[in-house]
Amino acid sequence: MFAKANAYLLCRHSALHVHSNLQALERQGDFMSNILQTNQLTKTIGGKELVRDVDIHVKRGEIYGFLGPNGAGKTTVLKMITNLWKPTRGTVELFGKTLTKTSYDVLKRMGSMIEFPCFYEHMSGRENLQLHCEYMGYHTPGSVEEALGMLGLMGAGDASVKSYSLGMRQRLGIARAILCRPELLVLDEPANGLDPAGMKQTRELFQRLCGEYGMTILVSSHILSEVESIAHTIGIIHHGNMMKEISMKEVSEMNAAYMELVVKDVQRAAFVLADRMGLDRFKIIDENHIHIYDSQVSANEISRVMAAQDVEILGIGSHSENLEDYFLKLTGETD
Repeated sequence: MFAKANAYLLCRHSALHVHSNLQALERQGDFMSNILQTNQLTKTIGGKELVRDVDIHVKRGEIYGFLGPNGAGKTTVLKMITNLWKPTRGTVELFGKTLTKTSYDVLKRMGSMIEFPCFYEHMSGRENLQLHCEYMGYHTPGSVEEALGMLGLMGAGDASVKSYSLGMRQRLGIARAILCRPELLVLDEPANGLDPAGMKQTRELFQRLCGEYGMTILVSSHILSEVESIAHTIGIIHHGNMMKEISMKEVSEMNAAYMELVVKDVQRAAFVLADRMGLDRFKIIDENHIHIYDSQVSANEISRVMAAQDVEILGIGSHSENLEDYFLKLTGETD
């Protein structure tokens, strides 16, 4: 009997131990899904609070767009993430480890370009990249040529950097950031100084680096259209405060195209839409406005049915919102 009881207790203990280990692994998996995380990140200089309580969560394998107008605090946050500045309060977690002043191994897994990239002016673009490889202890053959080629700089690789235009310097900065195949790429306003063709090229490059090479990319910008086309998730900062962190899929769903119907009797109009027209994808906005999200119904059809049901229409028209509309509504910078 005692043998059976001991066997039962042993099995139960083993089961509980396995369950506990599984729970710990699940928690670790959730934690490690974020390659980068900041917790209440705050920076104060000379008594002025530049950013406060900024929480960012960047998932492994995504492109994260960090948005905000000039002066919003984007560069301040990125400087703390890359250990150029120390937080006044809060922490940065990279690859599951809290960033400290001696986090050299963690920082080697990151490539970055913050503000305007600096180079040795008398040296060529190729020599600057070769020097960076030496500094990082990265000795993969052909890596410098590959980086130059990715950024369209093969023809200028042997020219001294002092002869480079602003756009070429920006390209070289990006080339240096991706040179050592980092797991995490942090880029501060990479579109600065680039012409439309250069912007298109870098957008395609970021998508390739993320999709084919598995890089996670955190890119800041005040050019919303640049981020809208490539980002999986966006974070919006305004006046030093983190306003919102949201997936682009959610933004697209919230800002879908719609028909705006303006009527005198909104309840009567809603009844007609549901009961007479069989529509269910609409939302009453206020006492006069209804947004209809059914793309199959036309303005003419709605007008005809409303007139037949004695519902007076004050206005009707199609609308479509994008990331810029969402950003302006969120930050209050719209009429």
